[in-house]
Amino acid sequence: MAFYRYIIKRLLIVIPTLIGASIVVFLLIHIIPGDPVTVMLGERATEAARLALIEKMGLDQPMHIQFINWFTAAMKGDFGTSIRTNTAVLDEILTRLAATMELAIGSVFIAASAGILIGVTAARYRNTIIDQMAIGFSLLGVSIPIFWLGMMMIFLFAVVLGWLPVSGRLSLGLSVNEVTGLYLIDAILTRNLKFFIDALRHLAMPVLALATVYLALFVRVTRSSMLEVLGEDYVRTARAKGLKMNIVVFKHALKNALIPVVTVIGLSVAQLLGGAVLTETVFSWPGIGRLLITSIGFRDYPMIQGIVLFVVLVFIVINLVVDLIYAYLDPRIRY
Repeated sequence: MAFYRYIIKRLLIVIPTLIGASIVVFLLIHIIPGDPVTVMLGERATEAARLALIEKMGLDQPMHIQFINWFTAAMKGDFGTSIRTNTAVLDEILTRLAATMELAIGSVFIAASAGILIGVTAARYRNTIIDQMAIGFSLLGVSIPIFWLGMMMIFLFAVVLGWLPVSGRLSLGLSVNEVTGLYLIDAILTRNLKFFIDALRHLAMPVLALATVYLALFVRVTRSSMLEVLGEDYVRTARAKGLKMNIVVFKHALKNALIPVVTVIGLSVAQLLGGAVLTETVFSWPGIGRLLITSIGFRDYPMIQGIVLFVVLVFIVINLVVDLIYAYLDPRIRY
């Protein structure tokens, strides 16, 4: 019963968070330089045409009325219409979401799996050469700029070696019946091996570039958390009873050490689902991050506003899921 009360409390907190974030998003978009009417009609438009469009878009109304109208429509799934493409903003975002999800899930899965294993191993063999190598690797991974790493990977694996394609999700001429929009899964579902291999080759570099950066972060967080947990009384008691160190580490200590790691994984997924802007730009990956950069270049305010609000929603949902995982890993958190 306490667990359900905890869930209800977390759901209620979402409401003021969403409203507050929406206000900030709306105000920030409206105070940045630029005029959407000029973008849509051009600088040579007549004053009559400008006034008509201003009235049509509701820009002649007070700011608070504009916000209420926009927020009400957004809660109904209407994020407005793109100035650049004249299509629904939400449709554009959902069209790009599958590409971003594939990139985010792949990179976080690789980074979390390897990062937790390396972090636990480093903590298990503290102050040894293994620990020093893990620390050095994590510092190197955090220090490398993602755009530089991406360009170096393109130069090495695409230009010099010719192993992987330079950009995009798929080679020209290839197609598949989309089921989920996630190309690797669609290839498996349709049993199309050629499509699977081509999609995997296109996905390899951007996923590995992102995973390298997040892998370093997961290693540092896991190692730090494991060292703290391994110093607890119940761990020392388990070791005093004669249990093997591997059993103590993986059966008793790891679960409690994963709480801060879950936080980092959740925030990483939320951040990447909002678009890995630099990675998607470097590899010409048709995701939400690249859509955001393109929209900023065209001063597409409804699209920018819609993407930012979508990212806020993703963060809120992911944080809620992380809180629920907290309650599972440590039942005391429910109370």
